[in-house]
Amino acid sequence: MADNNYDAIVVGSGISGGWAAKELTEKGLKVIMLERGENIEHIKDYVNTNKDPWDFPHAGGRTQQMVKDYGVLKRDYPLNETNLKWWASDKDSPYTEVKRFDWFRGYHVGGRSLMWGRQSYRWSDFDFEANAEDGYGVDWPIRYKDIAPWYDHAETFAGISGSLEGLPQLPDGKFLPPMDLTCVEKEVAARIKKHYNNARTMIMGRSANLTVPHNNRTNCQYRNKCWLGCPFGAYFSTQSATLPAAVKTGNLTLRPMSIVTKIIYDKDTKKAKGVEVLDAETNKTYEYFSKIVFVNASTLNSTWILLNSATDIWEGGLGSSSGELGHNLMDHHLGVGAGGVVEGFEDKYTYGRRPNGMYVPRYRNLFGDKRDYLRGFGYQGGSGRNGWSREIPELQIGAAFKEALTEPGQWTFGMGGFGEILPYHENQVTLDKTKKDKWGLNVLAIDCELKENELKMRKDMLADAVEMLEAAGVKNVGAGDGDGTPGRGIHEMGTARMGKDPKTSVLNGNNQVWDAKNVFVTDGACMTSAACVNPSLTYMALTARAANFAVEELKKGNL
Repeated sequence: MADNNYDAIVVGSGISGGWAAKELTEKGLKVIMLERGENIEHIKDYVNTNKDPWDFPHAGGRTQQMVKDYGVLKRDYPLNETNLKWWASDKDSPYTEVKRFDWFRGYHVGGRSLMWGRQSYRWSDFDFEANAEDGYGVDWPIRYKDIAPWYDHAETFAGISGSLEGLPQLPDGKFLPPMDLTCVEKEVAARIKKHYNNARTMIMGRSANLTVPHNNRTNCQYRNKCWLGCPFGAYFSTQSATLPAAVKTGNLTLRPMSIVTKIIYDKDTKKAKGVEVLDAETNKTYEYFSKIVFVNASTLNSTWILLNSATDIWEGGLGSSSGELGHNLMDHHLGVGAGGVVEGFEDKYTYGRRPNGMYVPRYRNLFGDKRDYLRGFGYQGGSGRNGWSREIPELQIGAAFKEALTEPGQWTFGMGGFGEILPYHENQVTLDKTKKDKWGLNVLAIDCELKENELKMRKDMLADAVEMLEAAGVKNVGAGDGDGTPGRGIHEMGTARMGKDPKTSVLNGNNQVWDAKNVFVTDGACMTSAACVNPSLTYMALTARAANFAVEELKKGNL
């Protein structure tokens, strides 16, 4: 469409953007998907996918020059030489930390769908009703029953492996066969279940890794190299799943290197008429026009676009009429857990390199349990045997040393907590008009911190992990409360929340911006609370639901 007119514009190509493009094109709309970064083609551009550590100049690690160049990425695992190109540059795309916030981004086609942890869990009504019950944030405009069919839809297409457990706080889904717990995990799980009389349970993680062939994608090969790109298409990503589906319709135009800088608002129609785009290579500005706009640039970038779309009507940006745009930023706080040694399984080993682990669903502040803090947490982790790179107390050399390393080491078991952060109004992002990025655009200022509720929760996360492992017979249990800085969970949520009232929320129950009903936000920015489970499956379901609603409204002439 040379005239730059489309039925729909999708901003961003990550997990939710890919879903928006798939759903809208399959329903017959002509769609352009705008991505600020470069194109990454499935298989062809996974240049490191078959490399082993010794194939990299520094064994896959980091150099001192990398540490110097990447001030934020160096704070955690994203700084490494295996897929550094897939993480946004601290230099090109800086941001202002009013309080420390570790923001790890992926600016390319597929976004973080290429690097995500793939843990995929449904929310329950405990989660959707939490704000209303304890008074933090505003009430969600939807409940589990509203999104359950869309969870079905998302799981069925994406391919989520998992086990049916019948847990009210963690609803079952449309699962592919689960991966297996190791023999040690099975034993630890059985001991925990018995010790706590079924009040706590350990299950196999529910993961977007295929365990059987599915939708023309090959099942997982247990290489555990997911974040290098999977040539088998065995985990869900935009490249492996939603983009091919959208392309198949013939209705998709993909334009990479396109930074959406603002939504163009028509005050006469009170709707958006399109978006303004800055070409990331030429610095030229273009405009694209459409009937509807789906904003899926990832939580903070989506809100940046809304903030940057200020008009003489809303000086605070499109969607700012409630005063909530940019506020209520959340993540999951982690870095707390325990680990130890498991004896008695020296004649057993693991199969392959399973790209998944165990999960302990939330049990605090549920079913009669009452703590001195609100909400709760879950645990992720697993077991394994130390390999050839394990530390040897005696620094030996020679044949005996080499022979010792041909045998696997002791079994270890570890678990780390993922806790909910409440939607505090003062945890926020704003535009920093004193600082600009590589393209001359104002950057975000992030002001976010853990508060008393999270700090109290972390004490339980630590103590409970130790207690459970000791109850399960794990030896030499050690615990640690590490870095819980917001952002490290890479689950940014909020800043353009859904709600029932335009005076207290940015979006309505169908993910429409109250101030412009043909603009939809369905990525993490829309979240009204954070729960304690990984959120990406919920983004998929909300996006599919909103796309269906948008197309129906178009047919009725309401948009």
